[in-house]
Amino acid sequence: MFNKILIANRGEIACRVIKTARQMGIATVAVYSDADRDALHVHMADEAIHIGAAPARESYLLADRILAAALSTHADAIHPGYGFLSENAAFARACAEQGVVFIGPPAAAIEAMGSKSAAKRIMGEAGVPLVPGYHGDDQDPAVLQQAADAMGYPVLLKATAGGGGKGMRQVWSAQEFEQALAAARREAMSGFGDDTMLVEKYLTRPRHVELQVFCDNHGNGVYLAERDCSVQRRHQKVIEEAPAPGMSEALRREMGEAAVTAARAIDYRGAGTVEFLLDEDGSFYFMEMNTRLQVEHPVTEMITGQDLVQWQLQVASGAPLPLLQEQVRINGHAFEARVYAEDPDNDFLPATGTLDFLQPPEESAHVRVDTGVRQGDEVSVYYDPMIAKLIVWDESRERALQRLGTALAEYRISGTVTNLDFLYNLATSRPFVEAELDTGFIERHGELIFHERHQDLARELPLAALALLLQKQADTPVRPQDPYSPWQSNNGWRMNEPHLHRLTLHCHQQEYRVEIEQQSEAYIVRVADEESRLSGHLDGDILHVERDGHRQRGTLARTHDGYTLYMPEGACHFREVMPDTGEADANGAGGGLSAPMNGTIVTLLVEPGTEVQADTPLLVMEAMKMEHTIRAPGAGVVQTFYYQPGDLVDGGAELLNFTPAEE
Repeated sequence: MFNKILIANRGEIACRVIKTARQMGIATVAVYSDADRDALHVHMADEAIHIGAAPARESYLLADRILAAALSTHADAIHPGYGFLSENAAFARACAEQGVVFIGPPAAAIEAMGSKSAAKRIMGEAGVPLVPGYHGDDQDPAVLQQAADAMGYPVLLKATAGGGGKGMRQVWSAQEFEQALAAARREAMSGFGDDTMLVEKYLTRPRHVELQVFCDNHGNGVYLAERDCSVQRRHQKVIEEAPAPGMSEALRREMGEAAVTAARAIDYRGAGTVEFLLDEDGSFYFMEMNTRLQVEHPVTEMITGQDLVQWQLQVASGAPLPLLQEQVRINGHAFEARVYAEDPDNDFLPATGTLDFLQPPEESAHVRVDTGVRQGDEVSVYYDPMIAKLIVWDESRERALQRLGTALAEYRISGTVTNLDFLYNLATSRPFVEAELDTGFIERHGELIFHERHQDLARELPLAALALLLQKQADTPVRPQDPYSPWQSNNGWRMNEPHLHRLTLHCHQQEYRVEIEQQSEAYIVRVADEESRLSGHLDGDILHVERDGHRQRGTLARTHDGYTLYMPEGACHFREVMPDTGEADANGAGGGLSAPMNGTIVTLLVEPGTEVQADTPLLVMEAMKMEHTIRAPGAGVVQTFYYQPGDLVDGGAELLNFTPAEE
């Protein structure tokens, strides 16, 4: 076994590897950039080496510096984590040449699966089922479109060197193909330095089911059950679970054996994931193989009772797999929810900020939190904005799902916008509870998940208003020297008048005027021409409320810009709109459009002086590893662009001058 390993990564996965290494008595070396000088993984490791500037291309992607750090600290092996250099065959080969063990598959296996088109060819020859598609070398746009036309729309464009949803576009008609291909190629070239594309038939309601495989140096190979990763946004996973709902033993065995066959076809070693599309009729098709540990590996650990990082270290050191296939057992059900700094209401735009307050739910045998940040840390523009992975386990899917909802409601984060309320609404939605899963789940049930229906507002707003009123009353101190003075009252008392409170709430992108009449122990809440009679009290952050004889309990959480009320039917995010005192900055009404965050201008899509209609794409910028299209807010004329392709821009910077059309 190794004496010392270097972790060539950062954040959550670096911390995760350090924990297992420490349990095994293995010393650890961290690497860090300028931005990560005080990061959690740096403090957890036994040693740490500075490797460069904040941008990943100047630090975590510099293979020579990382290898030099391993050699200088006498590390026996390098664990690459996921992302960065984890699937870089040249790095794996360089490690071998320097006598440092790469804790991952051989370079040849990485190369075989590194190209999606080559991977399809290898899998086809091995007898693994494939989705119909074009995987050829001729990359002429006309050839690619001809292939798409021939197989019929919709189709999926995918970068052969891609991953994580980057360089990928759904195309629903021939008219969209040219623009979608250009965008996918730009993103692929930016992310991977390779814009080679493949075209596949797009299955309209498939599930994304992947198999965890492990192979050792002694000819053994196993699959450790499956994970359902169907719920995605921007082709990136949101909530994963294991085992997959409705999976029969026969189908599990068939898919598992196909996954092990895929691994053996490339002489695989270590941890890998074979991803399949599972169609409604039970047929499944190879999609890709990730030659590394997956972000969602904890759900497999929770249902099998195995530490997959420990397996990686054992296999890389030459030991056989800890279990044979017949010894693998599945126990209970697990979910993983990815907690991100992002704005679900703004197309999941990544966010930055300082984590002023960070309180995860208490960990136990049922709840696990994998994170790489602490309170006071910054969510940086330079890296993926994941804050943590929340993992829950219980004996059944139903009970595990209840634990997930409770844990999400207990999570407290302030300082940046997060996706916590979105995750809660998704996890408590009827289709998800009933496991009606497919890769279009969020788009199909968006109105339900985002609570945009009238009945949601009618249910949520009175509860939110009452919770806010009770919180304001609890926050108002009473002077002990005169507790009975009417001037001390916070119950809306007026002589010979109803006890009224008037609030303005901002919820679901709109403002609502709310009137609350306090009648002894009851509250009459009037909002949007509807009236509700409620009674209740706030015990800390727990709201106890009764409406029409129905008693419920919820959780009120302060956020960076307001509150979120978590109730059994879902989460409601809102904030109080304070009266306008006339002091607002009037300078923000100009005709410019601003950068949503720090980033790089990729391309300008129109010429200065062009008349455009509302929602016309004007420019593309890249930020936090994603492309973002800036669109016209209405009809008008683009007067001037202030930046050119390749320019770096700060968040909030005015990008162009736009003159709205006269009404």
